[in-house]
Amino acid sequence: MTFCSTGGYSKQSALTTTQMLYNADIMDIELSGGTFEPDIIEKLKPYKEIINFRLHNYFPPPEIPFVFNLASLDDYVAKTSIAHVKNSIRSSVILNSTVFAFHAGFLLDPKPEELGKRIKSREIFNKSDSMKYFIDRVNELAIFSEKEGVNLLIENNVISIGNFNEFNKDVLLMTNPEDCKYVMEHTPDTVNMLLDVAHLKVSAQTLDFDRGNMFRECWKWIKGYHLSDNDGTSDSNNCISTDSWFWEHLNKECNYITIEIYNEQLNTIKQQLEIVKQQISKCQ
Repeated sequence: MTFCSTGGYSKQSALTTTQMLYNADIMDIELSGGTFEPDIIEKLKPYKEIINFRLHNYFPPPEIPFVFNLASLDDYVAKTSIAHVKNSIRSSVILNSTVFAFHAGFLLDPKPEELGKRIKSREIFNKSDSMKYFIDRVNELAIFSEKEGVNLLIENNVISIGNFNEFNKDVLLMTNPEDCKYVMEHTPDTVNMLLDVAHLKVSAQTLDFDRGNMFRECWKWIKGYHLSDNDGTSDSNNCISTDSWFWEHLNKECNYITIEIYNEQLNTIKQQLEIVKQQISKCQ
């Protein structure tokens, strides 16, 4: 099943984007980001019998923006992030979705306006401390989500060369196969991975590792994919093609695939969905 992300339409609410996609006969939608809209889950409920929803990361977006970070050592950020995931899990149940995916944590707390851009140098958290807190919080959320009948997926982070150079190190969790494997080995079976191949492409180039290792090392945990492309230097959410690098690595048995193509016309989105349909049949 291939979903279309609402994340590419960040200047309007996901409700508006859902209505737009529905009118274009796109019925598999990943709800991700967008502007705040009061009571958005209630407003989306009429669509839940005709649209197959998945909720992702920063959804539903809060009225007061914050940077979601389950690895934060700041008590307020941590508690707000945990509360956000619990709300997203409850919202997933309301919209008939059995999966909620979210991003891995950071070793610092960026400002909302820094996300997707170069992050200014500052003091960072100790990685061992952040990793421990991140895993403890994921395990807490796994207990909560299992009771609600929702499985959790963690998405690999992206470290650009610009952000790496700013700190002279990787300041994000789960950008590489070793981190991802470690987290998966220390969380329950109801927690798995959403592999963003565009994040992987950039991180592998920045950190100089074989991107194929992510698929090989984490194969059994990868239960979903985010698909887009880029030049390896930044996560630009460009269109995919039949020649995109990742096809040979995908598991065709995976039934959660999302195209994350930003700022494209609906006819382009439909073409992208068709490419996925055609290419996935050729995968492993």
